[in-house]
Amino acid sequence: MKPTITIEYCPKCGWMLRAAYMAQELLTTFSDDIKSVTLLPSETGGRYAIYINDDIVFDRKETGHFPEIKELKQLVRDVVNPAKSLGHSDKK
Repeated sequence: MKPTITIEYCPKCGWMLRAAYMAQELLTTFSDDIKSVTLLPSETGGRYAIYINDDIVFDRKETGHFPEIKELKQLVRDVVNPAKSLGHSDKK
């Protein structure tokens, strides 16, 4: 079964557009590898976390920053399809 990605964001911080942009990028890149991307308004202020199924793969509070799209795609790829090439996003 294909995994589901959830982007939990703080609506009070105005992070919905960032979450929607990241969801669009993930849906475009992993259209054959994932079931869906869900945007989840958080009840916790300042929250921005990304899950694959129920496993957290990125937490803004732990890292101290938002993920760059390249970083996020690599994190997701490593879980959903480790053999997938990300083209220019794979270059260091």
